[in-house]
Amino acid sequence: MSRLSILLCMAASLAAATFAFGEGTQIWRQTKFEDFEKGTAKGVAIRSDGALELAPAFRSLYTTPSAYLWDIASDASGNAYAAAGSPARVYRITPDGKSSVIFEPQELQVQALIADGKDGLFAATSPDGKVYRIVPKESTTGAKKDQKKAVARAAEPAKSDADATAVEGNYTSSVYFDPKTKYIWDLALGKDGTLYIATGDHGEIYKVDRDGKGSLFFKSDEAHIRALQIDAKGNVIAGSDGSGLIYRISPAGEAFVLYSTPKKEITALALDEKGNIYAAGGGEKQHSPNPSATTLNLGPAAAAPAISLSPGTSLASSSAPASPAGGSEIYMISPDGAPRRLWSSATDLVYALGFDGHGRLLAGTGNRGHIYAIGLDDTFVDLLTVSANQVTGFAKAPNGGLYVASSNLGKVALLGAAADGDGTYESDVFDARIFSRWGRAEVRGSGSFDLYARSGNVDNPDRNWSPWSRIDLQKDAELSVPMARFVQWRAVLHPGAVQPAIDDVALNYRANNVAPEIDDVTVQVGARFQAIPKPPQENTPIMIGGASQGPPVKIDTPMPAMHDRDSIAVKWSAHDDNDDQLAYSIYYRGDGETRWKLLKDKLTDKFYSWDAGLLPDGAYTIKIVASDAPSHTPDQALSAEKESSLFEIDHTPPAVQDLVARNEGDTVHITFRGSDNFSPLKRAEYSVDAQDWQFVEPVGQLSDSKVENYDFSIPVPGRTTNSGDAATPARGGEGGATATAAPAEHVIVVRIYDRYDNMGTAKVVFRTP
Repeated sequence: MSRLSILLCMAASLAAATFAFGEGTQIWRQTKFEDFEKGTAKGVAIRSDGALELAPAFRSLYTTPSAYLWDIASDASGNAYAAAGSPARVYRITPDGKSSVIFEPQELQVQALIADGKDGLFAATSPDGKVYRIVPKESTTGAKKDQKKAVARAAEPAKSDADATAVEGNYTSSVYFDPKTKYIWDLALGKDGTLYIATGDHGEIYKVDRDGKGSLFFKSDEAHIRALQIDAKGNVIAGSDGSGLIYRISPAGEAFVLYSTPKKEITALALDEKGNIYAAGGGEKQHSPNPSATTLNLGPAAAAPAISLSPGTSLASSSAPASPAGGSEIYMISPDGAPRRLWSSATDLVYALGFDGHGRLLAGTGNRGHIYAIGLDDTFVDLLTVSANQVTGFAKAPNGGLYVASSNLGKVALLGAAADGDGTYESDVFDARIFSRWGRAEVRGSGSFDLYARSGNVDNPDRNWSPWSRIDLQKDAELSVPMARFVQWRAVLHPGAVQPAIDDVALNYRANNVAPEIDDVTVQVGARFQAIPKPPQENTPIMIGGASQGPPVKIDTPMPAMHDRDSIAVKWSAHDDNDDQLAYSIYYRGDGETRWKLLKDKLTDKFYSWDAGLLPDGAYTIKIVASDAPSHTPDQALSAEKESSLFEIDHTPPAVQDLVARNEGDTVHITFRGSDNFSPLKRAEYSVDAQDWQFVEPVGQLSDSKVENYDFSIPVPGRTTNSGDAATPARGGEGGATATAAPAEHVIVVRIYDRYDNMGTAKVVFRTP
């Protein structure tokens, strides 16, 4: 298609759809970094301000047999050299991708690598490693003298260290310096040829002059010095593990802490031409029970083994995933010493820093294998994702490019200075949740690009979706894809005089209307809902892809029912897959009846209560009808209904009949009958002369019938007996209680309750002799 300069597909009718929804029309919009990050980019970079653009060219040069590449360097001829572990080797890779092994030590890994400025390399091994010098055989005539001096000064070198065997016959290697430490983390080379060596587990930096004479340069109070750089004045810039300190150390060995970062470990350093220092920090600061142990966070995030190095142990792999605890941050320290944070991530760990041909700061990360371009204005670009878990190093390549080293798998790739062809971006799969019709696309961008779409009814596009269909953005921008539940779009960016960029993509769609569903209906007799004021904002829009998508949906607030024996409460739960607004109607029907009668309609709440006295005693069923009519025209509205369980209403109190109180010696014999026309009796109580209520059991002790008889005796009120004053069953006049007569008039009140707490009462007056 031809270039688009500012805005695509924004016809007046389409623009109106952006701001006002037609009936049932919704929009899936992607416009933020978080939206685009969910997709798959090939040759397309994602800017932090939410735009797609072409990424620099990137191609794989060589996949090594080693699982891990720890460092990478390059020479003046454009060859790359990769320091590897598992197995430990140094690989030489030419610009056209030809490779060879030039060094294979006895140690478990080659940890650091740096070119010597001539035609050789310095390589550091770990654990319990040494620094080796690797040179081509044709350069060994002058180099052997330096190597002999280095070997002579190495304290008690092992016999096998004098000449490590080079796999390729054109290279030879020998021990250059033995710091006699557990770890060697990094190397830096000064302009005068002095080699600086960062070590652990005592946090020391050694220096070896160009004559091969080595000495302790700086000793910190940290466990490890992890990264080194040399500034324009010959100062050593060092980063530590333990407190995350960044040091500036003069050539005389005088140290000054430039910055104590919030992170535990400085994982990488870089310096630009203006004298700015860039540092990557990771991990949370915390007390370590073993300050001399460190974990190389190269071992990866989910599915790749973690590498752990600690004193007394060998290199081992573990199936436990590494966690980027605390994430990573990148800081800039200006020449005047002022630090500031440029970038942070909770999920990505920075393993390498470098500069591309345009002077942009690049960060190689894990454990997702991303390379970021970091801006100085709080912006960044997700340039690309490599086919490995971690990006561990950068080195200059011909024509303004960069060599890129990665681990899990150990690969070397070439990052170009600019894009060299089309770039493709595929969005994530959008789930409309319902079989939908797809309308027009709205795109905002510039330059030359094409847009495609496809749809399907399974969440995996590879499982028989429709083919990609090009969207004519200059015509009607309509998606020519079948109606389906899922959709996906693809953009192809083309290089040109105007660099292509896509800022916003939105797809209009309309889901097929489906009937609402009522999940549950509950009736509570003897309860009611108390009306409360509704908040001003009771609706909220549907948020998909960071933007408002369609009409708002109602947020339900659970409403507790309060006890009220004169009321009936009903509540229900319902949902609509279209997120339509719903209206509810309540119907009731008596047991044995055939016609449903309307109780209340046009409800928007999912609860209702009413006066129980409106319904006579009996058994009833409630039916709730939910309709999506508020969101549709009458001919398109759909409804659903659900019935409650059968419930009973009983307003009528039970009756107390034949209440009789007779004097029988020292006791009063009481009998009565309780009855209810609808429900079984639940309990009975009596009181004598307004004293506390006393529970009484029916004859047979079970209260499970609509009619119950009661027969019990109590002591004569006002007399003291040895049998107490509790009610006792009648015994035909038996008993031998001693009593004191107190003739008087007494009132006995009885009350009975049915199953619905309706109460019936009666009283009887009697005189004691």
